[in-house]
This record gives sequence, structure tokens and C-alpha cells, in this order.
Amino acid sequence: MSTKYCRTKNRTAMAPLGLVGYANSQGGFSKNAQDMYIRRAKGGVGLITVGLIANDYEDLGEGSVPCAIHDPLGFRNSAAAMLEQIHAYGTKAICMITAGSGRSSFPGASQKMWAPSPATNRFDPKLKHRAMTHAEIERLIQDFVKSAVICQQSGFDGIEIHAVHEGYLLDQFAMALFNQRNDEFGGNLENRLRIVTEIVKQIKNACGQNFPVSIRYSVKSFIKELRVGGLPGEEFAEKGRDTAEGLVAAKLLAAAGYDMLNVDAGTYDGWFWNHPPMYFDQKGIYNTFGAQVKAAVDIPVAVAGRMDDPEAINDAFAHGIDLIEFGRPLLADPDLPNKIKADAWEDIRPCISCHDGCLGRLAKGLPFSCTVNPATGREAEYQLQAPLVKKHVLVIGGGPAGLETAWVCGTRGHQVTLLEAGAELGGDLVPGSIPHFKSNDRDLIEWFKRQLARLDNVTIKLNTAATQQDFNAPEYDVVVVATGSKPIVPNFGSDQLLPAEAVLMQQVPVGNKVTIIGGGLVGCETGLWLARQGKQVTIVEMTADICGGPDKTPFPNWQMMKELLPYNKVAVRLETKVENVTGTTVNVTEKNGTAAEITGDSVICALGYRPNNPFVKLLNTSAKETYLLGDSRHVANIMQAIWDAYAVAKAI
Repeated sequence: MSTKYCRTKNRTAMAPLGLVGYANSQGGFSKNAQDMYIRRAKGGVGLITVGLIANDYEDLGEGSVPCAIHDPLGFRNSAAAMLEQIHAYGTKAICMITAGSGRSSFPGASQKMWAPSPATNRFDPKLKHRAMTHAEIERLIQDFVKSAVICQQSGFDGIEIHAVHEGYLLDQFAMALFNQRNDEFGGNLENRLRIVTEIVKQIKNACGQNFPVSIRYSVKSFIKELRVGGLPGEEFAEKGRDTAEGLVAAKLLAAAGYDMLNVDAGTYDGWFWNHPPMYFDQKGIYNTFGAQVKAAVDIPVAVAGRMDDPEAINDAFAHGIDLIEFGRPLLADPDLPNKIKADAWEDIRPCISCHDGCLGRLAKGLPFSCTVNPATGREAEYQLQAPLVKKHVLVIGGGPAGLETAWVCGTRGHQVTLLEAGAELGGDLVPGSIPHFKSNDRDLIEWFKRQLARLDNVTIKLNTAATQQDFNAPEYDVVVVATGSKPIVPNFGSDQLLPAEAVLMQQVPVGNKVTIIGGGLVGCETGLWLARQGKQVTIVEMTADICGGPDKTPFPNWQMMKELLPYNKVAVRLETKVENVTGTTVNVTEKNGTAAEITGDSVICALGYRPNNPFVKLLNTSAKETYLLGDSRHVANIMQAIWDAYAVAKAI
């Protein structure tokens, strides 16, 4: 892909990501950050968007983006060291500079708590944001210019402005919903965009017309109400920026001097659009918006949006889109561009769109990584190396932890025997991947199968339950127990309760009127899956929120599920305790203490899991090198299982 000022070796790009926890002491790029980006350059990506980087260090609060241009020399030194190696692979790099979040700030992430106009905080309505002064706006524009100059001096091939996108501060200026100013930065659309048009004009004056400037840009906001997003296919009155205004804005941005529009859709109020979970029915979710923008402007257009799919990529190119961006897919597999080039799609380790390893960690102030690739962000420390002594490793259990252990040990050169009691590999991923929106989980199982089949030193035995004799067999030097978990099915007084796993595997018939006990992730996903089959579903949850709330489930996933359930006519009864079940009638006590009956044809139990560890005594007494991993150690999620396994297996 090429513009008038910059040519990339191919049409792939690494999307920008928040660099929480990746700063050195001077606000520049830590060694881990440098290694992460250099590894993606080695993997064949044509362009890397580094960042986002704060241009106002004084505004940073606890838990915010720590990479910031507050020490120009320190920033330049770390950037130059990284860019030398990125450029050696023929990859270009631009730096994304941010103005911050305004009313979309996580509580505690902003010192100044400002916005275009007075506003309440996106996440905590009790927190108030004040209007920026005219002088503060002018200073912000100059901060962008200073930062752009430093990036140019550091060796970056361009910059990207963050952003009229996702409901961040500059996006709030662009939307009448959040901008009620009566000066030259408020009012009509041209005025509301003035801050970003002034930014590019002044950067071009300072850095020259040939220094590329891109902008991250959301065509449509998908704000149904404050803090409520519009779902795919849902008819609603747009409260933010609709597509018609978005296309006018795109033309104004191009006319102001921007060299590329990096297009997506959504805001923090409909956050699942900007960070799409697995619940979207298709990939390439921004292709339509990118195509509309491409038809409206004569500058390059880039799109992301779960693009690790050949059909989505071909569709984007067919609509004239210039550049395909990968964010999470490049965290999952840094070699994705080279594998696409080699037409080796089946070897690409899939992103499962869970957000646990990336956005979920960012929300906790931790460096992003990846659920399925624990080496992301610690490439040097977690690099696999051949062992000094090759051993024979027995892996008991073929779920995520067992599969990762077998793959890591086998890749390093150990002899591996994996025993799986069931007829197929995958453990709890097998029923979990049945709903069509969980197809990436199935892709992960298939990826493990293909990688293990290529290793001559790995033997897999299905329908083979491990015994004490296997555990003690002298040919095994190391024993890894990864026997997973078992569903919790309390005695509610009825023998007609159906485990969610049996329902998902279609091992038992399910009636048309269904009650699900348990509103965790499994219960909600099962309920959504059944509702889309036309069944009448009620979910009963004793706590005050589904899926453990946004503190337990990454926010975009939680928000989208919370809105998908009522949209698909799933009734959710929170703070409701199940007392007992008579046949298929569920007797409950509601929040106010009222007793009630929920009648139906089937009752499904989705109350979580408990560790399954039949080898506990052998693990405690064996003289061998032994490990207990994944759900059999502590029930959590796919990330814990894979990270457990990688951390242990890389050191055996």
C-alpha cells in the first residue's frame, strides 16, 4: 500500500494498542514494548501503529497510559532503538498520539477531569468533568504539534491522531451530544471538528507536507442512550454521530490535510463496537463503513474489526479499502502476515475475541498480552528454548492446559505422551464452542490438533483414562495433571436438571420453555444460543449482575451480552435465589423476599465448575517431577489454563 508520502511493503498493519505498563522510566518504550513490536515486524506486517502515546503527561492518573512524550530525549532514544530494528524488516512505523479520554476516562485515570462541555463520567456518573478553557484547547493543539515533531525526529514514518474515534476527548468535541460550546470549537460540524483540523494543519506546517498524518476515525457512534450501545441490526435513534454526518466529517478531515483515515465505528457508550467480542455474527465488521468512506474521499482508508479471515479481507479489498489492520490477531500470532502470504491460514493461531489477555489486563493497569499466546509482551523472557536434558513428559488431560503443555514441551524437543479419557481433544472448550458465536474456540482446538500432529515426538491417546499405573510408569520423567473440572449440579430436589454441557452437546432434548439456573458466562451464552433457536428462556441469577459484572468479565463482552439478552427476548431475574426444583418448576425467592414459581419444560443448571483432580494423593506423594495445571488446580478461564501450562512447560 502506498500514499504520496509513504509506501508499505504490503497491505497489512498492526492496529494501535494502549501501552499500559510498557513505559520505561523516561516515558519511552520499555524493552518489552520494543521486543513486542520488533517481533511483529519480523512476522511480516507492513505497517505498525505504535501506541497510543500521551502528549500531556500532566493529565495522567493512576491506571492510565504511561508512555508519554514528557522527556523528548528519553523518548527519542527508546524509539530510535526500536525503529532501527523494525525498519530492518522493511516495516514502516507510525506513532499514535492521544489527547486523552475526557468523560470516557476510567475513574482515576485523569487528573484534570475535563471534557468539551460539562459532562458526567462514562463509567461513574457521580464523577463530573468540567469544560476545557479556550487556553487549554490551544495548548492541547500545540502539544500535538510538539509531539509530532519529536516523533519525526525519532525516526517514525508518520503519526496517527487519536482520535475522532471511540468517544475519546476529540470525538466528544466532534459530537453535538457532548459539545455544547458557543465558541469557535462548538456549534456546527465544521466548528466541532476545528480542533482536529487545526491539529493537522499545524503539524504539516511544523513537520512538512511530506510527513504523513493519519487519524483514527469512527464513522458512526452507535449510542442508543448514554452508556447504552446500539446492537448490530438493531433499529434505534442515533444519539451520537450517524453515518450521514460521519461521511461529511470524513470529507472535512481529508480536506484539512489528513493523509489516511483509519476507520471503525462505536464509542465507549457502545464499547463492544470498538473492541468487538465474539458475539458479533461476522468478521470484518467495519468493512461497510470503510467502503462508504472510501467512496467519499480520495485518500487511503484502513479498517480493522476481526479481520483474520480471508473472506473479510477479500471483501474489504473488493470495496477499495487500502489497508487491513490487525490488533488482537497479531497478539495471538505475530507471524500472521507471513502465514497469509504463504496461504497457510490453518496455521494461524486464532484470536478467540475473549479480551481476557488484552483489554481485560489493560483495565486492571497491567500490560496487555494474549490469552492464547502468553509470550506476547515478554518475547525475550518467554522465548522457547531447547532443554538441556530431554525428558519423557506424561500429560493427563486434553483440555486447554493439557494441549498447551503438550505443544510447548513437544516444540522444545521433549518426548510427550498425552492421555485423554474422552473421544476428542478440547475439554470444556468442546461444549463451549458449540454456539456459532464461539467458533473461534473450535478453531483453537483445531489449531492445537494440527500443531501436535506435526510433532513426531508427541503421542496422543484418546479414550484412554490415565491410571495410577500410568502415573507411576518408569518411562515417564515428568507427569502433568490437567484433568480440568466438573460442573456443579446441586441437589435441588429434582432429577430432571440438565447440565449446560449436555444441552450444548445436544445429548439431551430441551423443551421450548427453558429456565437456566445461573447467570454466569456459560448460563448467558447457553441462554442466548437457545433463544436464537426460538426457545423462550429465563435466566435466574442470585447476584446483582450477569457474568460476574464488568469486574469479572471484560467490559465490552459484558456490555454486549447484557444488551443482547433482552434484545433476544431472554428474561433475566437477578438477585433471585433458587430454593428447590419440582420436576421442571423452579421455586425461587426474589430480592424483596417474595416466593415465586418459574414454570417451564426444561431446567438447565449452569452454576459453575469445581476442580477435577483424581490424582491428588499421587501428586502429593510422588517422587517424580509433577505439576497440577489449569482448572484441575483452580477453576478460572481459558487464559489461566494456557498461561499455567506455558509458564510450567517452558521450564521443564
